[in-house]
Amino acid sequence: MRERKHMLPVWFFVGILLFLYGIIILITSLEEWPHPPAVMLSNLHPGVWAGIMLLIIGGFYSVHFRPRRK
Repeated sequence: MRERKHMLPVWFFVGILLFLYGIIILITSLEEWPHPPAVMLSNLHPGVWAGIMLLIIGGFYSVHFRPRRK
């Protein structure tokens, strides 16, 4: 009887990390929304957009590369 080892893809863990970073960045950016820092283009709220993009990319990687039984 031959036993097959099931390896988890590294992209699954990358997706989880990106998703978690997206949550952290989005929460901190929403907390500073009323008082943006005094830098150029802070009215565009780049942290919010970066958090949303990381959530989308991390969610895609986590779902697409999730471990499956065969």
